[in-house]
Amino acid sequence: MVAMDLFRSEEMSLVQLIIPAESAHDTITCLAELGLLQFKDLNPEKSPFQRTYANQLKRCGEMGRKIRYIQDQIAKSGKTSSYRPLTDKDINLNELETKLTELEAELLEINANTDRLQRTHSELTELQLVLHKAGVLFGSARDAASTVQHQGADTENGSSIEEAVDYPLLQEQEMQTDPSKQARLGFVTGLISKAKAASFERIIFRATRGNMFLKQAPIEDAVLDPATGEKVEKTVFVLFFSGERARTKVVKICEAFGANRYHFPDDPNRQRQMKSEVDMRLVELQSTLDAGIHHRDNVFNSIGYNLEKWAVMVRREKAVYVTLNMLSIDVTRKCLVAEGWCPVSAKPKIHDALQRAAHVSNSQVNTIFQVLHTKETPPSYFETNKFTSAFQEIVEAYGVGRYQEANPGCFTIITFPFLFAVMFGDWGHGICLLLGALYLVLNEKKLGSKKLGDTMEMAYGGRYVILLMAMFSIYTGFIYNEFFSVSFGFFGGSAYQCPDPQYSVKNCPTATTSGVEKWSYEPYAFGIDPIWHGSRSELPFTNSLKMKMSILLGICQMNLGILLSYFNARYFRSALDVWYQFIPQLLFLNALFGYLSFLIILKWCQGSKPDLYHIMIYMFLSPTEDLGENQLFIGQTYVQIVLLLVALVAVPWMLFPKPLIMRKQHIQKMHGRTYGFLRESDTESTDLEVDVEHDEEEFEFSEVFVHQMIHTIEFVLNSVSNTASYLRLWALSLAHAQLSAVFYDRVLMFAWE
Repeated sequence: MVAMDLFRSEEMSLVQLIIPAESAHDTITCLAELGLLQFKDLNPEKSPFQRTYANQLKRCGEMGRKIRYIQDQIAKSGKTSSYRPLTDKDINLNELETKLTELEAELLEINANTDRLQRTHSELTELQLVLHKAGVLFGSARDAASTVQHQGADTENGSSIEEAVDYPLLQEQEMQTDPSKQARLGFVTGLISKAKAASFERIIFRATRGNMFLKQAPIEDAVLDPATGEKVEKTVFVLFFSGERARTKVVKICEAFGANRYHFPDDPNRQRQMKSEVDMRLVELQSTLDAGIHHRDNVFNSIGYNLEKWAVMVRREKAVYVTLNMLSIDVTRKCLVAEGWCPVSAKPKIHDALQRAAHVSNSQVNTIFQVLHTKETPPSYFETNKFTSAFQEIVEAYGVGRYQEANPGCFTIITFPFLFAVMFGDWGHGICLLLGALYLVLNEKKLGSKKLGDTMEMAYGGRYVILLMAMFSIYTGFIYNEFFSVSFGFFGGSAYQCPDPQYSVKNCPTATTSGVEKWSYEPYAFGIDPIWHGSRSELPFTNSLKMKMSILLGICQMNLGILLSYFNARYFRSALDVWYQFIPQLLFLNALFGYLSFLIILKWCQGSKPDLYHIMIYMFLSPTEDLGENQLFIGQTYVQIVLLLVALVAVPWMLFPKPLIMRKQHIQKMHGRTYGFLRESDTESTDLEVDVEHDEEEFEFSEVFVHQMIHTIEFVLNSVSNTASYLRLWALSLAHAQLSAVFYDRVLMFAWE
């Protein structure tokens, strides 16, 4: 088992690697598998396209695109690819690139042929529907239109104008004046979307001025549209019109509405012949489509087993070349120079990885590994395992601590689940959560090798967090005495009794009206007395208890944070941070909110009824006023005045001394450096001056003072806002309890009754 120190980050050192060119790839691969070396970019001035391995990266990116394309095609087809961990190199990168190119070309050809055949199949299906539906409409509609046309001619010879207007097919003005110019009746057949049919009919009617005859037959099932490939509910239409001008208008309107027009022969014999041809072609096309889909499925089955392995290989190769681009190339020595940070404890493992890489690559020269001395601040690295990694990620979601700072992650292992349990205090709900967490923990090996969804992946990653949350929820559930909003007297009898002795405490008729009476001064052994549940004063009692408890927990956790700053100052040997940051912060927080916590505990111990809101408000507004009935102890007024003065003094104590002392120390350093050793030449003097300027950090008093002022204001405001924020524990606990009670009373009890 790896020894860990979660309280502080691992001790890091800057190392340099001089890697022979022939073993560079294998060396980076072995170090990447180890995962204990963070490389520095030694080519920051070069763009990605100017780097040495830009072509290899482009090649890996293209292979990754092809793999994603194949994965998308497999997902569209409904197939699932099996996953096999990458244990051996069954295929090298060159062979994989060739194979992926061939597979992509084959799939593109298959898809193009399938799309073309599917479009033809959809068009023939629509033509089949037109021949079937329009054949029924055509005869009656054509006869009716011809009859109307003849009636229109009779109207022209002497019938009344009012009768002529009622006919669907009207003759145009020139036809009425010159019968020799009468146009031949034409028609168009096709399919249009059912949603556009009404608008299509209105536009056609207006464009032809009513000189048209339209019949429609809806299709029961949705059909594939040849243009989009999506299923659309359509209607077969037969549209009769008169004249070539009307034909042009009708064709344009059909194109605008996306209507598909199909040729429909006049001759019934030709219609029957066309139907048989369409049916025969549909059968042939369907068999061709089935053969193409079968061939595509065979291709997917042959590559699906290895696809995930190939994706892992390409991602690994791309990461290796990205790292190689960060290295500096020494052309004269034919080697690559790398710099990076590694834990001091990991140096033996890195040496073993370098020797293994030299053996794999058959290199005659081993990689040179040496430690560099620098004043750069190392990165923070915490050695974690499957239990502590989730808690560390919670902390790092808000910010990563500086190098060797005290890590709050080890305290989060307890505080985070417990604060959740304060809001989720129900041992019935906790048991349900515990069962789910135990399933994830006991099956972690099986679930870890599967592809999980986003939600399940998040739950699996935090399975140990959920496990501790469930355990603490059971604990706080016993404290709240709640099991799905029902109380149980597991820890002894109640200290209250019903005024009417013939009733028990649970069945007391006055429990929710006048209340019950206390008969024993012995407190309930553990948690809340079950008599409070369902009583008239349950909500005021639990509100007061949980609100005060939330404040106490918040003050304790904020004091823990201040205490960690003391350990940081002591570790870094910074007396300024102890005297002018830790002490005034501790005094300010506890002079105000620590005093409030003391009053809460004292009030609980005494059983008195002072108003703590009044005490805290008038501590600021009128500190010398007599407290009267709100006084909890003798000399409380004088104590409050002293605490208020301490809090007021702590603010300038945090703000002014530290920047001024740092400025004084900087001036003393600079005066000491004006006297240097005698040098033999000006060159040596110039070199030392450069080193001094490099080693000495720039000091700007204004920046230091502004930073300290921001830090002071932030601490003062956060002391108030964070204390108020901890009241969310009370609010969410109250909401959880009330929702559980409503669910129990209004759902479970009604269903049971």
